[in-house]
Amino acid sequence: MSWSTTLPLLIVGSSLLPGLAIFFLSEERVVSRTILNLTGAFLKLVLVGAMLWGVSHGHHYETRLPLLPELDLVLRAGPLAMLFVTLSAGLWLVTTVYAIGYLEGSPHRSRFFGFFSLCVTATVGVALAGNLLTFLLFYELLTLSTYPLIIHRGTEESRRAGRVYLIYTIAGGALLLLATVWLYTLTGTLEFTVRGFLSELDTSLHPTLIIIFVLLIAGLGVKAALIPLHGWLPQAMVAPAPVSALLHAVAVVKAGAFGIVRIVYDVFGIEFTASLGLTLPLAILAASTVIYGSLRALFQDDLKRRLAFSTVSQVSYIVLGVAIVGPIATIGGLVHLVHQGVQKITLFFCAGNLAETLGIHKISEMNGVGRRMPWTMAAFTVGAFGMIGAPPLAGFVSKWYLGLGALDAGQSWVMIILAGSSLLNAAYFLPILHVAWFKAPPDSWPMERSFGRHETAWALLAPPMVTAILVLVLGLLASAPFSPLEWARLITTREFAP
Repeated sequence: MSWSTTLPLLIVGSSLLPGLAIFFLSEERVVSRTILNLTGAFLKLVLVGAMLWGVSHGHHYETRLPLLPELDLVLRAGPLAMLFVTLSAGLWLVTTVYAIGYLEGSPHRSRFFGFFSLCVTATVGVALAGNLLTFLLFYELLTLSTYPLIIHRGTEESRRAGRVYLIYTIAGGALLLLATVWLYTLTGTLEFTVRGFLSELDTSLHPTLIIIFVLLIAGLGVKAALIPLHGWLPQAMVAPAPVSALLHAVAVVKAGAFGIVRIVYDVFGIEFTASLGLTLPLAILAASTVIYGSLRALFQDDLKRRLAFSTVSQVSYIVLGVAIVGPIATIGGLVHLVHQGVQKITLFFCAGNLAETLGIHKISEMNGVGRRMPWTMAAFTVGAFGMIGAPPLAGFVSKWYLGLGALDAGQSWVMIILAGSSLLNAAYFLPILHVAWFKAPPDSWPMERSFGRHETAWALLAPPMVTAILVLVLGLLASAPFSPLEWARLITTREFAP
């Protein structure tokens, strides 16, 4: 096998093998577990960097392994795949550092980090999938590997959240499987193809294809948290903060949104999807989710639940950008896949810091917390303003291109959605910043852990500081080479051009 055929497999294996090894470590093997975690994360980042350079220079990377008769397990690296892979690899490293600090001294760490690594393996497999069968296998592995993370605390509340998560995701997976088998019986192929592989089918099959499209979007919409399939996500916030960060920024919801992009562009093709009359309903569903999530966030006092409903809203920008049908809006949706991830992971890291250091879980408990934990709240402030879309932060770039794309495609109604969403974002984030920075702190906090002269442990503080700086850098240097924005342009040029 050549380097071009082994590199995708190595990238998947760089988290799979350490994860499997970690399962066999005793709880006392802290150093060994940390070395395996960080070595796998750094190695994956190096391998992804090599592949990113190769893809940018036109190199082809593909691993093809026999799986079923006439159906292979295919890992293929293209510009779209590399956008998601790079996000996953980069944020896995910072989340690993955070999780090591967060779980210090807690039980069942080997089990946690084993499934944590499997979760990232599944996410990378979803990104690199070269056909719908490979996508489905890794998509379901993602379900199975995240369930133990959600119930990690072992409380009745976490077990209940895990049951709800399984009900939603297994049902979604069943719909996805049904649609995949149906497609294969019609076409004899499941290969992702530039501009889709369905547009040449006989016109008499179009009603059937519409039904299959609805099944696919419903199956993927569970993890993408499209309404009314979002109910599992707020309940899953009982999981530890590193898991919440993983669910919202790196893995589950992004896998759903990424899958919808694949279906629209690489299975149906955007022109064929539009000709079937499916893009406008998809855009309306995404826009409704954007507004609904923001409205629900307004009324949450629990900080992580407010952030969860914010995710319901924000991830749908990706779907909205795709459904608008135009290159500029597509760029906005794709770049938001990265920008939302970096911003949201910052916010969840900070929420975890507040909970672990001061016992703060509710916004009503945050009075004056900016004076006690200024660096944590500074990072939170950057992430919040990024979500609102304030310039020059990363979120502004996403919304700017979505707005320009909507106008370019003649979908001016989307501007109302974007403006209303930004106002709602401000309405549920600014009160948090007000109480944290401008209200007097209480005489005592619900719980307070001492870290000497530092506000919290360095492993908890460094990750949100790094990602907050990224939020600023990705906005200021949006047009720099290899920025997410420029990479999104490359995707639309190479893979999505008519």
